[in-house]
Amino acid sequence: MTYRLIDLFSGAGGMTLGFTDARFGGGFESVWAVDHDAAAVATHNRNFGGHAVCADIEEWLSSDKPVPRADVVIGGPPCQGFSLLNKQRIGDVRRQLWQPFMDVVERSGASVFVIENVQELYRSPEIEAIMARARSMGFVTKAEVLLAANYGAPQTRRRCVVLGWREELNADPTFPPLQTHASPDTGSNLPKWRTVRDAIADLPVPEGTEIRSVSAPLDLQFGRNPTPKSEARYRAVPPGGNRFDLQRIAPEITPLCWVRKTSGGTDLFGRLWWERPSVTIRTEFFKPEKGRYLHPDQHRPITHREAARLMGFPDDFVFTGTKIEVARQIGNAVPPHLAGAIAHSVSEILSRNAARVAA
Repeated sequence: MTYRLIDLFSGAGGMTLGFTDARFGGGFESVWAVDHDAAAVATHNRNFGGHAVCADIEEWLSSDKPVPRADVVIGGPPCQGFSLLNKQRIGDVRRQLWQPFMDVVERSGASVFVIENVQELYRSPEIEAIMARARSMGFVTKAEVLLAANYGAPQTRRRCVVLGWREELNADPTFPPLQTHASPDTGSNLPKWRTVRDAIADLPVPEGTEIRSVSAPLDLQFGRNPTPKSEARYRAVPPGGNRFDLQRIAPEITPLCWVRKTSGGTDLFGRLWWERPSVTIRTEFFKPEKGRYLHPDQHRPITHREAARLMGFPDDFVFTGTKIEVARQIGNAVPPHLAGAIAHSVSEILSRNAARVAA
């Protein structure tokens, strides 16, 4: 049985992919998606059909535009309001966008909803408000922080996931989903975490500095045009190293702001490790000064294709837009492998209810 799916704040559709594509989870049909990013909406429509709209969801609801019937509503209200990178979190209006999300759950008649967000949501006052609203609508909820690497994504991205289902379904879903992969340090008999090597080792050296009119994966396998100083900095960072190694090895080309800042994150200007999953891929992965985004042994940042693979997107997923827009779509996505694991829990709820009704 195929279930009808709405994806709000959908971006390019990483979460939709996990729910609709049998390589990840499958069993769901995307019937509507909403996002305010026109390029992301174009990508969603390219991959899932023409039913995604570029709109502000609050304006859509306030103007009483139609909301299609659905079995499940999924989505990630913009996370900057919760993120530790946002130093002005208190009072950020983006913290409240779960409210129109729940309005869509109500209007669509959905039996299940999934909200995903940064892990800071898990211990925030907003999660209590979300659950209270869900209870008032007759939903039971569970919340967990899930690690994408545990579900087959080659990335150590952590996301808070809130799963809700209608009380009358009398469900007890497997949530968090059963792991499919495990850290090699645990001694588990599960397959080991997928690594950077697993994801990108077969890709050739990038060519050019723009999106290329060639077949995937080479279309997004392009680089940058660094200054001689930037290239010298790349070369100075050893395998697995970071900005502290740069300062130790080549202090004369280390930015003064890094020299003055003797503590802080160890990922800045760092190299990815071949034998580990990647760090969280963000929207500016092409700037190594933003994180551990240097290639494991080539003297350059990772490419758009490498970032897409580290997120878990297959090469046949087509991105549209400029290279900045595509980077934003990749960095804002939910890893499809993680979405697929969540889809299994949702499918469990709906299929058990369908079997109960049939009996």
